[in-house]
Amino acid sequence: MKKLASISFLLFCLSCGVTVNYDYEKTADFSKYKTYSYFSNMNTGLSELDAARLFEAMNQAMTLKGMTLSEESDFIINIQSSTFQETQNNSSVGVGMGGGGGNFGGGVSVGIPIGQPNMSRQIKFEFVDAETNQLFWLAITSETNVPTNNPNDREEKFKVLVNKVLEGYPPKK
Repeated sequence: MKKLASISFLLFCLSCGVTVNYDYEKTADFSKYKTYSYFSNMNTGLSELDAARLFEAMNQAMTLKGMTLSEESDFIINIQSSTFQETQNNSSVGVGMGGGGGNFGGGVSVGIPIGQPNMSRQIKFEFVDAETNQLFWLAITSETNVPTNNPNDREEKFKVLVNKVLEGYPPKK
């Protein structure tokens, strides 16, 4: 039963609206980047627990790409996150007046939002050359329906997100 639930959640995550936009320095030699570290004064914008989940997912994915976490690294990773509430488009206010035949009338119309607003999150991954301190690769994720579920679901969501981010690294020229 747990396997079925995990598979269902994974399929749900894959179908979720996570989009990733990439940018990179065209002249960068990506083959020279084999070791990485994280900025020491990084403020991720995530809770301590979610930051730990994200770093764990990142380290696992980077290892699969053949890269090593090291204090003396080739590049440094900076991660920044922001969560926001999407505005709803179905609320409106209207005022009307009219008259004719000696009568005069007016009215007010108010639209009421139905349902709850979606929470969205944007996470920015910056890869910075450790020697020159220059940004050479960037990925920005956008997702709606940010999970507020249990820790296992959140962990899986970060794994899926990181794998999707690193699909674009190194870029295919």
